[in-house]
Amino acid sequence: MCCAPQSVSQRPFPSHWFLNVGSCSLQNYESLLFRDYQPQVCCYCTLGPRKGVVLNYPQRLKVVVELGKFERKKFKNSDLQDGQKDVEGDPKHLNPLPKKDALALSGRNKVDAGSYPIVLWWSPLTGETGRLGQCGADACFFTINRTFQHHPMTKAFLFYGTDFNIDSLPLPRKAHHDWALFHEESPKNNYKLFHKPVITLFNHTATFSRHSDLPLTTQYLESVEVLKSLRYLVPLQSKNNLRQKLAPLVYVQSDCDPPSDRDSYVRELMAYIEVDSYGECLQNKHLPQQLKNPASMDADAFYRVLAQYKFILAFENAVCDDYITEKFWRPLKLGVVPVYYGSPTIADWLPSNRSAILVSEFSHPRELASFIRRLDYDDGLYETYVEWKLKGEISNQRLLTALREREWGVQDINQDNYIDTFECMVCRRVWANRRLQEQGLPPKQWKADVSHLHCPEPTLFAFSSPASPALRGRSLRELWLPSFQQSKKEAQALRWLVDRNQNFSSEEFWALVFKDSF
Repeated sequence: MCCAPQSVSQRPFPSHWFLNVGSCSLQNYESLLFRDYQPQVCCYCTLGPRKGVVLNYPQRLKVVVELGKFERKKFKNSDLQDGQKDVEGDPKHLNPLPKKDALALSGRNKVDAGSYPIVLWWSPLTGETGRLGQCGADACFFTINRTFQHHPMTKAFLFYGTDFNIDSLPLPRKAHHDWALFHEESPKNNYKLFHKPVITLFNHTATFSRHSDLPLTTQYLESVEVLKSLRYLVPLQSKNNLRQKLAPLVYVQSDCDPPSDRDSYVRELMAYIEVDSYGECLQNKHLPQQLKNPASMDADAFYRVLAQYKFILAFENAVCDDYITEKFWRPLKLGVVPVYYGSPTIADWLPSNRSAILVSEFSHPRELASFIRRLDYDDGLYETYVEWKLKGEISNQRLLTALREREWGVQDINQDNYIDTFECMVCRRVWANRRLQEQGLPPKQWKADVSHLHCPEPTLFAFSSPASPALRGRSLRELWLPSFQQSKKEAQALRWLVDRNQNFSSEEFWALVFKDSF
């Protein structure tokens, strides 16, 4: 018997824990690579180890599963018919605020959903079977209940990017059906979205790109105040004394061999300068037992450990404009100089012109190591990188403006969270078009473009050091590029099928992907 279709998600969890592929359901999915696909393949589905595993199935079907940072969460799946799910685990960053007050459709407080525009979460991110949400002067009925798909008042479908998959789409799509995408996660979670044929399917977006309708670029930064705070700052003289037992650099990463190929760079860097690595990737030092749990990454005691260092290697798992995570903001909050690799546009978001060391400015890890060693020995030069922190001066007006003008908050009970704000953005736009139509005017047409979610194809570092190829052929690092390239064909196939505006099977989709003439 083939694996049964499944899905996982309940607010506020990012649900890159699942993807249906043909007749096979995979949990904890973050990337996949199909070769020699043959339709109607039956398979047995299972979870691989933390760092990923290649699963071999009949009919020459090969799937690569790379498990991400939420792989240790445990989930209870239930049937998809009513969109209700039971989920255990709570990624902290996706729960910045409690849900704002709303009238739920339960008990005696029932509301006629047909009296309001219906906004349907096709990805059941929120877990809410029915809620009348107030968005300023407007109100919409928000639900994950798919029985509302064909309701005449259903105006918009909301998708969580990592859950967006070919096995389940609200087709046929009617002219008044808007599609909205919420995707703040890494591109490796769903490469299809990052190509023009797919991203342009959406009318409204909330992504890490500054160009999206609701930019989430600063999603990991609570406020200006946390950047200026000296709470965790360790005086330079104390750091110099700690250098007798600590390396100048610290690296903490347990998601190994991602598309950015960061581990290859750090491995090469280690040949030229000492690095303390606490995570599962390139580990050479161990955290205290109480801090080994991944949930401790935001613990005060963990921050105190990192704050002792002069430099933190802040390497993203993917290289995309404006994709900036806690890896960058954390060292700045702690008073440590980040050595950053990731977003090519990071200079636009620095607190000051001299607040981080950018890997992209060095031709080789050897040169970077030499520069860091120079700063390590020269207190005056080092202090120029933390002067902004000591004085509490943030000179970057773009950053200040973005934080001041964003419509949502992080860990702020006085503001809506970004999921609520995303819902209300769509709701208000639905109402705006409704008012235009009442005046006999044509509705406004919103449409995403490639700037709303775009990343270049991943590349590998090529170093000649004997240490560099040590793990070559034993990890996923060399599979990201072919996976990305294949996702281009997946995007083209998906767009063709969606434009046809009929329901389709996964077998149709994969046959089209691997059709030579497509």
